[in-house]
Amino acid sequence: MSIKKTSLYAVTTAAALALTLTACGGSGSGGGSASGGSYDKNATVGIGSLYEPQNLDNTAGGGQGVTEALNGNVYEGLFKLTDDGKVEKLLAQDYQVSGDGLTYTFTLRDGVKFHSGKALTSEDVKYSLEKVLADDSQSARKANLQVIKDIATPDPRTVKVTLSQKSISFVYNLSYVWIINSRAENLKTTEDGTGPYKLDKWTRGSALSLDRFTGYWGKAASNKKVVFHYYKDATALNNALLTNAVDVVTSEQSPDALDQFKNNQNYKVNDGNSTTKLLLAFNDKAKPFTDVKVRQAVSSAIDDKKLLESVWGGYGKLIGSMVPPTDPWYEDLTQVNAYDPARAKKLLDEAGYAKGFSFTLDTPNYDPHPTAATFIKSELAKVGITVKINTITPDEWYTKVYKNHAFTATLQEHVNDRDVVWYGNPDFYWGYDNKQVTQWVNQAEEASTTAGQTELLKKVNRKTAEDAASDWLYLYPQLVVANSKLSGYPLNGLNSQFFAYDIKKKG
Repeated sequence: MSIKKTSLYAVTTAAALALTLTACGGSGSGGGSASGGSYDKNATVGIGSLYEPQNLDNTAGGGQGVTEALNGNVYEGLFKLTDDGKVEKLLAQDYQVSGDGLTYTFTLRDGVKFHSGKALTSEDVKYSLEKVLADDSQSARKANLQVIKDIATPDPRTVKVTLSQKSISFVYNLSYVWIINSRAENLKTTEDGTGPYKLDKWTRGSALSLDRFTGYWGKAASNKKVVFHYYKDATALNNALLTNAVDVVTSEQSPDALDQFKNNQNYKVNDGNSTTKLLLAFNDKAKPFTDVKVRQAVSSAIDDKKLLESVWGGYGKLIGSMVPPTDPWYEDLTQVNAYDPARAKKLLDEAGYAKGFSFTLDTPNYDPHPTAATFIKSELAKVGITVKINTITPDEWYTKVYKNHAFTATLQEHVNDRDVVWYGNPDFYWGYDNKQVTQWVNQAEEASTTAGQTELLKKVNRKTAEDAASDWLYLYPQLVVANSKLSGYPLNGLNSQFFAYDIKKKG
């Protein structure tokens, strides 16, 4: 079964955390098990994926495909989010924070050049931040970074950013901002980054290739060339791996096909940590989902465990809130509004819907949404609720649901970590509006310590779960399948990124 063929419209939101910062002497190390012995330094690594970029600009709706291929490989930020969720200094050699927490002064690395040959300067950083904040920007970081009040460039290696209010997650959010040559043009089809690879060729509908950048400031890529091959479905992707057309699959989407790899010494199946949640998102401002008891009833009427088993077999996890186990403020809330049809019927009766009701479920047309929608329709029918499934394209979903909020309920996956904070924004597409939650979220962002932030976001996590602000159906598995000759590939693919520069391929 083909799963999660998404683009921008997976609503790649992220939230807040100031993480431990460590020095980074180059591009850093990817995940996976490093293998001993020699490897081919001139190898071409074939990467199989379902997620082709919409374009090559992550502020112009490039989608998760452009993040997967270019983030960390072609473009770099002042900071880097590693595959295990830590933040490391990258293009920022050092930084200082003022006593009031409002001014950040960054010192850039010396000797960094863009692929065009131009030297990195503070003006490029200013341009890159302003590009994210521009009116026409579609960056998932735009809202997080609107706290920026002023950007000054006192000299070519110094950037001084003043915030309008404290933001404990500011540095974390900067790890998502690509630093781009301020003179670059046509960024939807070309690039000019500072990463260990430069763009070789993009053949739409087929492949995107990257070449090792010989002028890279840090540790050179372990392979000479990387080619992302794009496929329309999981079966074609698996066949490519079996026939050696690709060396690794970034995210296996066909659990039924895993046995052919698990039982073959030529391949390795890696089960990493996912941050992707499948949501039944209610419009909390549209009846009947304005009533917390109705939302609780719907959540209790759906057997999430049975749904997860039917889609993913023995993989994936149940999740009782927006917070995955890898987030610092995680708490197991799977028993809050757990599967209980009798309780669902009781809650419907108390809410005045003893005879049930009907609603339309706007469903993206790519898997697993149609499968999940059919399952939900069957489950809710058992408690008297009638579901009309309205299948829509990703473009339609973005306009109707995300922008216009013209829906009653929808299905969608949210791929990023630390994104529970969006329940503190009453203007977000699902319309959840709890003033106490909003206050906790705001206080967490202005906290002086990560301990204080964690305590507040645990309260947000529990309250949104108790209110059934959405129904969090399950947490995706993160399955990377690779040829046994490969090592050094990332295992978690955090927030859709896939660092290729440490991949080693034996001859």
